[in-house]
Amino acid sequence: MKSRLTHVVLGGALLLGAHSLRAQEPPPEPPPSPDFPMPTGFAGPRMEILGFGEMHPGKIVTNAPYSAVGVTETKQTLQDGNSIDRKVSSNIYRDSQGRTRRETTFSGVGPLTASGQPRSVAMIHDPVASTGYVLHPDTKVAEQLPSPPGGSKQGGGLQGKFEARIQQEIANGTLKKEDLGTQTINGLSAQGTRYTRTIPAGQIGNTNPIIITTEQWYSPDLQVVVRSVRTDPRFGQTTYNLTQIQRTEPAASLFAVPTDYSVKQATLRHGGRRGMGPGGAPDAAVPPPTE
Repeated sequence: MKSRLTHVVLGGALLLGAHSLRAQEPPPEPPPSPDFPMPTGFAGPRMEILGFGEMHPGKIVTNAPYSAVGVTETKQTLQDGNSIDRKVSSNIYRDSQGRTRRETTFSGVGPLTASGQPRSVAMIHDPVASTGYVLHPDTKVAEQLPSPPGGSKQGGGLQGKFEARIQQEIANGTLKKEDLGTQTINGLSAQGTRYTRTIPAGQIGNTNPIIITTEQWYSPDLQVVVRSVRTDPRFGQTTYNLTQIQRTEPAASLFAVPTDYSVKQATLRHGGRRGMGPGGAPDAAVPPPTE
């Protein structure tokens, strides 16, 4: 299960990265919460659990460099009173040109490396060169992401569908959006928004309505989410915090493939499946969004 979860999330991250390679300027408003409109699909809690909660398709920010540590913690209480507490940290970098890098070690999630260590991965998104890479330190392999057919139109279309779904749910009453005002969060002035989503009784076989809340704090200055708290009775509570924020220019070498890595093409085949993984084993297909 852990191996499949890791492949699913990395596949989803690859798809999002490929869609954003040719995106244009960032939207003026905060990006949609990663929990919506697919609160239980691969872009929801799974993305947050494994440290990809900050990824938003189509978003490129220039002239706002920083480095930080993104910490995602999920706490779940089981029916028998047992509890599961998972924490994942990612080193995050962005330079003045809008290039980003995220380094994540999957401690306690996914398979170990051949040497018995937790598996790590670094994702580079380079809008300057219109490309991206997934770096695998254990195998010294860099998977180069392909640009999607349709370029920026397809990436923009994906973002548009996200936003349209949110507006549709607000209109039909299943999603409520509240303004929480402005607070200083982790040293940055941030705008707060609370989303309350209701899954009506019977929609997924549930006897009573299911209430899911997401509180998100967005920094207009840095143009990132600095804190989010998602509570879902089915999965527990997931908290994301952007910590140790430094407003300095990261080293240019962070956004380049190391010279001792071999570069392979990562293909996105029909149905959302990636090509062969670095070890020769096919990756799991990314499942369609489901409730």
